[in-house]
Amino acid sequence: MSSLKLFFALIGLALLYLWNDPADQSSNNRYLEKPPHDKIQVLNFGTFHMGFTNDETSTEFDEHDRENQKKVHEIAEKLSDFEPTVILVETVPEENDELRENYFSYVDNPDMDFENPSEIELLAFELGRLSGTERIYGIDHKMSYNYKIGQLINNKIDPTWHDAYYEDPLQFYPAVNADEDTLSLFEKLKRTNHDRYLDFLIAVNADMLTHAGTEDGFEGADEAAKYYQRNLRMYSNLNRLDLSEDDRVFILLGASHTAFFRDFMSRDPKYEMVDTFEYLE
Repeated sequence: MSSLKLFFALIGLALLYLWNDPADQSSNNRYLEKPPHDKIQVLNFGTFHMGFTNDETSTEFDEHDRENQKKVHEIAEKLSDFEPTVILVETVPEENDELRENYFSYVDNPDMDFENPSEIELLAFELGRLSGTERIYGIDHKMSYNYKIGQLINNKIDPTWHDAYYEDPLQFYPAVNADEDTLSLFEKLKRTNHDRYLDFLIAVNADMLTHAGTEDGFEGADEAAKYYQRNLRMYSNLNRLDLSEDDRVFILLGASHTAFFRDFMSRDPKYEMVDTFEYLE
């Protein structure tokens, strides 16, 4: 071996030793250590509101129709394979006592009728009954905001794009753009939980409002911030609950909230979202 090759070989060995120096092992391996706790498993499921809603947009659905109720229960049966220990729904925490009373009445008598059933009574209650879930909580937080603000002001930020977008928002998301009238209930809920559709819901409900504002104002962005704030407060309500690593949490919310929770949880080391579509086969 030439002296030059020997020199570079020795340099390589020295660098290898330094890289694997036992005194530096804690530094080199700090990213490989096991997380300090097991993550709480979450099935984060989005839906349209199946009963009366104050939302600006709604999906045509007769919640009193027995065939519709049967189809919802079939979906609840699929989702019950997750075997949740906790169910979270879109009611305010102040109504938790009434929520639990209604839930356990349904568990004891699944043939009972509700005057105004929603996805909570139709889907969450049935899923909980099938799973033997004993804990159910509401985590909603009410805040109003005006996502039509761009139509009510003299928009000086980006009116051409804003107006074109809101004329037909789904045209910009071809992967999930479909005629709802051609979709079954099961297909609608599968589309609703598609990542691209959840992206669309954040954009159409909040992010695209940043294209609206007066000459020196931020009216659209400020309205969008209110919707972010509402969802962050809902997420705070989740974090108020006493959950352990042994819990399996099923969250049923209007899908725009599901979209925000997906993003929050993707960065939160406390939780791990399971693949929703594993339970929608």
